[in-house]
Amino acid sequence: MKLINHILDKSSKPWYAWVVGFMTICESIFLFIPPEVFMTPAIVADKKRAFPITLAASVGSFIGGAIAYMIGFWLFDTVGVWLIENFASMEKFELTKTLFTKYGVLIIIGTALTPIPYKLLALCAGFLGYPVWIFLGVSAIFRTGRFAIIGYLLWRFQNTANTIVKKYSWQLIIGAIIFALLGLLIITLI
Repeated sequence: MKLINHILDKSSKPWYAWVVGFMTICESIFLFIPPEVFMTPAIVADKKRAFPITLAASVGSFIGGAIAYMIGFWLFDTVGVWLIENFASMEKFELTKTLFTKYGVLIIIGTALTPIPYKLLALCAGFLGYPVWIFLGVSAIFRTGRFAIIGYLLWRFQNTANTIVKKYSWQLIIGAIIFALLGLLIITLI
């Protein structure tokens, strides 16, 4: 319980929005922890933080998506291959490339709204030279929408969420890890 109170205390600080933004950038490039994990403590600690935290996650996602796209576009042979080999596989990348070429915008929407790793999609979009403004625009709309829904629900039910987080903190942490692993499993099964 001390750990949870400490996290809630730190997440209520004004600088925590920067942490959320930075961690969301990292999630868009290489992390497998959903941004909601970073958003939740701040909004649960103080519901007035819902807008700045949601905005930080959205901006971080946009920046991270743009960086991952650029890695795919400019550095695929070096950094891109390393990221794919360490966090997925070339076979999965080839499959993603085939699906992305065929379904484009629908793949972006699906990845923006589900636990499928966004970073793989961004690398693939860059590698394929998919129009950057379509990729970033659709990603921004749907990832921001996802974060806004989570932010709104946490804002709306802040007292209940606060009680749940304090009571079921470890179960929620394990659930977030399972959620991230589910995304990896989906990629593995495709």
